[in-house]
Amino acid sequence: MPVSHVRIALLAVVLASGHIVNAHTTFTNFFVNGNPIGDGVGVRMSNNIPQATFPIADITSDDMACGTISFSKSLCFRSFVLSDDFYCVVQSLCDHATFRLALPAHKYMLKHVIGVNGQVGVARVIPVNASSILTFEFRDWPDGTQPGSLDASHKGPCAVYMKQVESAIANNTAAGNGWFKIYSDDYDSSTGKWCTEKIIASSGYLSVSIPSDIQGGYYLVRSELLALQQADKTPADPQFYVGCAQVFLSSTSASTSPSTVSIPGYVDMSNPAMTFNIYDEPMKLPFPTFGPPVYQSSSKRSLNAQSFEQTEGLVAANCILVNVNWCGIELASYSDQTGCWNASAACWTQATDCYNSAGPTGSKNCPIWETKCKGIQDACNSGNFSGPPDAGKDLTPPLSKPSWLPPPSNTLYESPSSTAPPIEASSATSTASTVAPSTTASVSSEGSVDTCGSNNGGLTCANGECCSSHG
Repeated sequence: MPVSHVRIALLAVVLASGHIVNAHTTFTNFFVNGNPIGDGVGVRMSNNIPQATFPIADITSDDMACGTISFSKSLCFRSFVLSDDFYCVVQSLCDHATFRLALPAHKYMLKHVIGVNGQVGVARVIPVNASSILTFEFRDWPDGTQPGSLDASHKGPCAVYMKQVESAIANNTAAGNGWFKIYSDDYDSSTGKWCTEKIIASSGYLSVSIPSDIQGGYYLVRSELLALQQADKTPADPQFYVGCAQVFLSSTSASTSPSTVSIPGYVDMSNPAMTFNIYDEPMKLPFPTFGPPVYQSSSKRSLNAQSFEQTEGLVAANCILVNVNWCGIELASYSDQTGCWNASAACWTQATDCYNSAGPTGSKNCPIWETKCKGIQDACNSGNFSGPPDAGKDLTPPLSKPSWLPPPSNTLYESPSSTAPPIEASSATSTASTVAPSTTASVSSEGSVDTCGSNNGGLTCANGECCSSHG
């Protein structure tokens, strides 16, 4: 069996033998004032594609900061029905597990089920302004190949936090102190709906406004959903789904420092919210809150406010194709045989990087780069040594805008009005350049290219292997 098909075949065998993977939700992409940024762009996501939509396994772990998974005994038992063919041995002093299967699949498990990225920055940082409206999209299938945002059984509260950091792309800055809450919602007695139910009704979208008076600079913006359908069980299993966007806030305002908390640390299992029973009739309302109070914007302005300029996470000036946080960089011009074949090799190297860096939202645009590489290769074979063809042409497909996005849910702290109009899309499509300035930046990784049907199915390929992006 070709190596590129091992992952698909393994998943088919595992599912057929009863090892069912439960899908939930994940934050995949966002919009700024209604403008799409692109799938996965500027978003810290799990690189654990089969379980990208799984909840946090341990609410006391660093995973609570930016939406990753520490593989634990409880998650192992939650994810798979154990049998003679499969068992987990948990290493109590490490955040990983060891697997054995009757099938030669343990290498896949060790390589792909362990290892996530919430504490690791991505290459892109998205510019926003004070009072900008951010709209988060949540998907059951991260690559959007199937509809749906969240199962209706997943009822519970939502929140959005922010944390100012010196660098949004730096690693190991998410967990710890500095988080403040800009939005919170739980059960709405007037409508009989939980916040998660409102998100489902809004096609997976949640909109919030950035406070108008916080200091400019780099921030992580953290979305948080809590599903309580298992909170009444023994042991209780509150399911957190969290993720972070990397943004640069342009603002000359600076309020007094918001009240901040540490994540992890802002909640533990002793909080009654973690064991709240949504099946009680009647429910024991109000829902017990946790975390800090929602930050309230102030009319006060600091005399020491400073203006900051974004210097990191920008689109490279010669980037001609975007897929998630990868940029295809235009190849150097050439006019002889050696230059042509060097360009061909460099092009295929970038194609490898595109697939290997794709992540859960998929490698949809990578085949476009492959087509470019194939064109250069064919030209070299035919003796046409002048190029590259169509030098500098932007190959990134226009981004589609939804016809409707919900208004910001935290409008009340910015305005006395209790209602706000929906966010109107200014046109049917947008490109990445409409929301991000251009300067130099690049991403690279190592591996081998294999499309594995990604042209049609939106599958993500990495290191010669492929699988469905459905968690």
